[in-house]
Amino acid sequence: MLLKNKMHFEISERKMMLRLMDIMVVISVLNLVQFLFDYEYFNFLSFKYFKVALLLFYLNIFGAIFEMYNLQTASNHLEILKSTLLAGTTTVFVFLFTPVLSPVLPQNRLPIVVFYVVMVGGLLLWRLFYVYYLASHRFSQNVILICDKAQVNELVEGLEKVDPHYKIVGYVNSDSLVTDAVTSVRSIPKEKLALFVKQNSISEIVIASQNTEGITAELYQQLLHLLESGKVIREYTQVYESKTQRIPVQFIARDFYRFFPFSRSNSNRLYLLVVRVMELLLSVIGLFVTAVLIPFVLIGNAFGNRGSLFYTQERIGKDGAVFKIYKFRTMSAHNPSNVLAKVKDCRVTPFGKFMRKTRIDEFPQFVNVLKGDMAVIGPRPEQPFFVKEIAKVMPFYETRHIIRPGLTGWAQVNYSYGESIEESLIKLQYDLYYIKHRSVFLDLSITLKTITTIVFYRGQ
Repeated sequence: MLLKNKMHFEISERKMMLRLMDIMVVISVLNLVQFLFDYEYFNFLSFKYFKVALLLFYLNIFGAIFEMYNLQTASNHLEILKSTLLAGTTTVFVFLFTPVLSPVLPQNRLPIVVFYVVMVGGLLLWRLFYVYYLASHRFSQNVILICDKAQVNELVEGLEKVDPHYKIVGYVNSDSLVTDAVTSVRSIPKEKLALFVKQNSISEIVIASQNTEGITAELYQQLLHLLESGKVIREYTQVYESKTQRIPVQFIARDFYRFFPFSRSNSNRLYLLVVRVMELLLSVIGLFVTAVLIPFVLIGNAFGNRGSLFYTQERIGKDGAVFKIYKFRTMSAHNPSNVLAKVKDCRVTPFGKFMRKTRIDEFPQFVNVLKGDMAVIGPRPEQPFFVKEIAKVMPFYETRHIIRPGLTGWAQVNYSYGESIEESLIKLQYDLYYIKHRSVFLDLSITLKTITTIVFYRGQ
């Protein structure tokens, strides 16, 4: 029965489930210990609600920073151990030492140890239960593709790579032409689609065909009946966008209308005003930190980079305007700049690598933010030479320039350097997703992911 009626959680639903269950587990285990052992230090009945809310707020914030709600992390045993220990330890430490709002520290150290062990232990046990049971393949979702035969392998890989529980079990060939392509999944005859859906517990049908001639009247009628019976039918680009949080520009040719409407935040005056005020405040703080760092960077630069402390470079900004970007030097002097940056770039010095990993080299760009050339969050600005070359072969590339470029962005926290045109395309997909879905919540997500990048030393 379990195999016939598989449970499936969408990615967003699984993240929400993880957050809610973390909260319930922490409240439950602390109440249980208090009830069984008369553990008074964290007695919910004697607490004001804002103290409980503060603990849970810290848990969610530090859980996000240490990637407890990253589904790939939540499905890996070692990553679960690392993220839960880091998030739990930080949450307890910050909560206990928050002035006024947290409980008064007890004279005996034992209650603090019990508080820490119970909370972190409860979270670990719940997360291990999740990875062994809820994240297993018995909760996978069976899906059918309707597409051209030549597209099958690429489409399957694109979806299953990001969500391994989203299983494409077959496809219906919508191409009127016969091809010799070898596919990784089973071919389903058009006339047997409805029967296959019933026999294999198919929960979703994804249409990726750009050739409407292949969707015959008979196939259309079957799809209509399946829709009426409660089966979910979605377009591939819609599924791809929701799963990967990228815009699939490679599948929509030049149908630019598919991108509309862009996020209303791009023209919302209140949102833009609040963002600009926050940017100015962050710029002042960032430049103060830059001034503190300069003596240390100056010493490291003298030995490690052997060149000027700062360097400037032309970049493309909003509406295609050219501006000069400011950075701490991370490469030795006299290196060519008109080469795509790489993850392991031989031009970067050991000290420069340290600055890139910690994002210290980006701090002078707060000058650009203060001047209005850049935002804190947005697509990373590229050199005019690269923009010109990439735009020749990549549709929509210059769409990135309808908003100001940023110090950090959706592409930066989700992907590495684009070492090739193909990888630049993936970064473009993330940038367009941000432009389309720009909001306070997405900005907050990028901010937390940026902190995670610095904490885990993953800058580039």
